[in-house]
Amino acid sequence: MTTPVNSRRWTNWGQNQQSVAEVLTPGSLDEVAAMITASAEAGRRIKTVGSGHSFTAIAVADDQRMVLHRLNQAVSVEGDLVTVQAGMRLSALNALLARNGLAMPNLGDIDAQTVAGAISTATHGTGIGHATLASCVEAVTLVTGSGAIERYDRGSPEFPAAAVGLGALGVLVEVTLRCVPEFVLLADERPMSLADVLAGINDWIPANDHVEFFWYPYTDRASLKINKRVAENDRPLPKFRGWLDDDFLSNTVFQGVCTIGRKFPGVVPAVNSLAARALSARSYTGPSHEVFCSARRVRFTEMEYEIPRAALPEVIDALPRLIESLPFKVQFPVEVRFTGPDDLWLSHGYGRESAYIAVHQFQGVPYEPYFKGLEALCEPLGGRPHWGKLHYRTADDLRPAYPRFDDFLAVRDSLDPARIFTNEYLDRVLG
Repeated sequence: MTTPVNSRRWTNWGQNQQSVAEVLTPGSLDEVAAMITASAEAGRRIKTVGSGHSFTAIAVADDQRMVLHRLNQAVSVEGDLVTVQAGMRLSALNALLARNGLAMPNLGDIDAQTVAGAISTATHGTGIGHATLASCVEAVTLVTGSGAIERYDRGSPEFPAAAVGLGALGVLVEVTLRCVPEFVLLADERPMSLADVLAGINDWIPANDHVEFFWYPYTDRASLKINKRVAENDRPLPKFRGWLDDDFLSNTVFQGVCTIGRKFPGVVPAVNSLAARALSARSYTGPSHEVFCSARRVRFTEMEYEIPRAALPEVIDALPRLIESLPFKVQFPVEVRFTGPDDLWLSHGYGRESAYIAVHQFQGVPYEPYFKGLEALCEPLGGRPHWGKLHYRTADDLRPAYPRFDDFLAVRDSLDPARIFTNEYLDRVLG
């Protein structure tokens, strides 16, 4: 067996986390097991890294970094059950599914993450009839802290822990997903007042497959986005309009606007107001994964909090006062999404309908008072921070938010008693 090993500096996509560690690049399940066994015998640690799209330090390695980019192939397609190696990116998964007449029932707004990273951090999209991406998982194969290769399906007692495992239980090597026949979405995007969005949101959520909205700080304006399944792709977005809206305006122009706002923060409220009122409505159809996902090239830091859906008005009402009190300006809109409940122990949506509130700051702009302020609003409401987004919580105050927290820790004690897979972040959030 050849074990490519070297030492490299790693930086995440948001460029707010970095480390230097030895790099392990296994090319097979057996190589993963052998590397873990050797590390366990030597008393060393391994942290697995996907595409680096988490803003927390969940993937920061302080000893050895295992990268699964070579484990990126399809394993099998059997009806609606699709098994892939865990290092496959969501973009490649979407292409694989499309070739087989299939699709993920829901997706987030980017497709750069690996399958393992997306499910392990409970990545989600929006839609009250859907939960996190991990809710689509039917089975996982992982290598535990002893080097044992284990497969857990929905009948396994370990499964509710392993499907959203935070990288704390072992190294995921294969994932089986329950997919659906490919489908077309009609996207309806429209600018509105925030008051009108809030007045209608409880009607739109059950009447549509996917609903989300964006609020522009320092304004009373918002943008509503509704996606609904339709029979035909009869209104595709013209290529120029798609390039103009999703590439040029959302990336190139927005990058420039954020750079100006970083240098001259006093212009931010006026620019936000202009941007919110310059938005035009659009309606188009497309394959589901093309409507769900879009390019995101403007770098930022992010916090996202899940709260019980009924608590959303309280947080939205308080956000303008929080933002006005900050010693800096907020350029990014606040994103709000909705999901239904699932039964995975460390899923943010465990056992309840959820609203997610995501706040961002442009790279190089202060964010801590903003993010801590949002956390102070959400935590007393039972809020749960996204595992891949910045937060300041610890095991002591996370335990009450997750009814099965101690059950998860018991599975961790069983699968990784020597803590081969821990790091400072996991020590903080799991104890």
